[in-house]
Amino acid sequence: MVNGAISPLYFKNIMRWHEINHIWRASVAQGLFEGIIYGIIFALIFTTVFGVTTKGICPLVFVIRFITFIIIAVFCCWTLGGVIAVFLSILSPEFYRQKIYGVPEEFIPMIKYAWVGGSIWGAMFGGLLSAIVGSVIFQVKWKNNIANQITEQITNPDHKA
Repeated sequence: MVNGAISPLYFKNIMRWHEINHIWRASVAQGLFEGIIYGIIFALIFTTVFGVTTKGICPLVFVIRFITFIIIAVFCCWTLGGVIAVFLSILSPEFYRQKIYGVPEEFIPMIKYAWVGGSIWGAMFGGLLSAIVGSVIFQVKWKNNIANQITEQITNPDHKA
C-alpha cells in the first residue's frame, strides 16, 4: 500500500502496467497476491522447523514471540532496503539509472522510485533471512528452555515444571 502510493511510476515501468488506470489498487492487489505466496512458503518453513524442534509441544506464547520478532525484522529490512536504494540513487544517479530499468530523470521521482525498488528487495531478502535467523534462534532458545526445565526437575524434584 505504501509503495504503491509513493511511486506508481515504479509499478508502471517494472510491471509493465502501461494500460492500467489505477496503479495503486493494482499494486495493492499484487502485494496481496505475492504476500499470500510468501506467507504460504514461510508458514511451511516455520511450521516444519517449529514442529520438528518442539515435537509439537510448544506453548503458543513461545511461538508468538518468535513470529513477532520475524515480522518486525522483515519491516526493518523493508525500511533498510529502501534507505540503501535511496542513498545509492543520490550518491550516483547515473549508475542507478544504468542498472535499474525506467528510473526517472527528475530528482524527487528518482528517490521515490529507488525507495520502492529497494524496499521490495529488502522485504524479500529480509523475509528469507529473518525466517532463517528466527528459526535458528528459536531452536537454540527452545533447547535451552528444555535443558533448564530438565535441570530444574533434577535439582528440585518437588518443583512443578
